[in-house]
Formats: sequence, structure tokens, C-alpha cells
Amino acid sequence: MNTPFWVLASEAPAGLARFYSQLLQVPVDIKGSIHQLTLSSGNQLAIYQPSKQRPQPAQHGRLALCLPCTDLERSLEQALAQGASALEAIRHEPFGREVWLEDPEGNRLLLLEWAA
Repeated sequence: MNTPFWVLASEAPAGLARFYSQLLQVPVDIKGSIHQLTLSSGNQLAIYQPSKQRPQPAQHGRLALCLPCTDLERSLEQALAQGASALEAIRHEPFGREVWLEDPEGNRLLLLEWAA
């Protein structure tokens, strides 16, 4: 089996790839209709438009992208400037600080600053 990677269905993959590219400061590699980002961990995030023959409805599930950061306020400001929406205020937890967001298409993502 090859290395697993993340896939994210999108109605506008180029725009969503641009959002994550700017937020994560990584380039987008376009392979046909798939917009692929290589994350700092080496993992891949592939953003694609579902087939019109078998569309995928938007889902609100338990799976979300977690973006660890060292400056939560700065990362939140950057995400909001790129089109994200905050779902709540920054919360302090025993493991650090976090804030839940939605990307421009409504997918949940978590910004996380680990406790020192």
C-alpha cells in the first residue's frame, strides 16, 4: 500500500486550494483537475471537484483538518483574511489554545497552539 493522503471535495477546487495554499504557505501542484498541496509534514492534501455523475453532498462530520501553529492570534487573523469564518472565540484548554473555523466552503478546521 502506498502513502495515504487527505482528499477534500470542493465545488471550486482552485479557489479552495488557493485558500489553503495561502494559509499554509505552500505551493499548489495541479495534476489534471486535482489541486494538490504538500504539507510541511510531507503529507498531501488533494482538493478535487466531485464527478457530476456522482456528486458528493456537503457534510458536517467529525473529521477536520488540524493546523498546529505557534502564534494563534496571527494564524487566526491570516485565516480570516483569506475567507475563513470563526465558529467560536479562542479557547484555553489543558493541552493549549484552540479555535474552530470554517474554510470558505464550510469545511471545519482547527487552529491549535500547543501549551509550552
